[in-house]
Amino acid sequence: MTQKFEIGDKVEVLDEAISGRVVAIKNNEISIETTDKFTMTFFVNELVKTHNSNDLSGFFSTQSLTSVLKDKEAPKKRNFVKEKKSRKDEFVLEVDLHIEKLVPSKRGMSNYDILTLQIETAKRQLDFAIKNRMPKVVFIHGVGEGVLKADLDFLLGRYDNISFQDANYQKYGLGATEVYIKQNVK
Repeated sequence: MTQKFEIGDKVEVLDEAISGRVVAIKNNEISIETTDKFTMTFFVNELVKTHNSNDLSGFFSTQSLTSVLKDKEAPKKRNFVKEKKSRKDEFVLEVDLHIEKLVPSKRGMSNYDILTLQIETAKRQLDFAIKNRMPKVVFIHGVGEGVLKADLDFLLGRYDNISFQDANYQKYGLGATEVYIKQNVK
């Protein structure tokens, strides 16, 4: 979330005990006049707006007193319907295949090395899930150019006892694949 600054805004500097008012804005640099009357320049991400403590209009509700009292009078009935969840839905193994999550530094690794590590990790985690009778695994691969997704689909296609599809878009976006492990397959 990027804050919008205007000339005259009261600001404070993050990680330093400096505050003042905005006097100039140029691209992503903001000049402020400190409370000690010095002019200093900072990047936008180093500043935070402060609000005038005398301006309390944002702190008070515009709700009328009668509506507040009416809410207080009538006790609301509580609903105790408990949603039942099956044991299968309790735990889902999520495996993030982004290279930054797998190694401390990818320096010196070729694209082939990175892809090989990601696919080996996916295979190892899938074998672990099958061995431990987990019903579902989600591989987070990201969108990118689709190379990792294509190799992951190829790997998953070699297993007989699983089915897979794109994961829940609302939860994972476009960059994840959901794998269902069929149990008791002989």
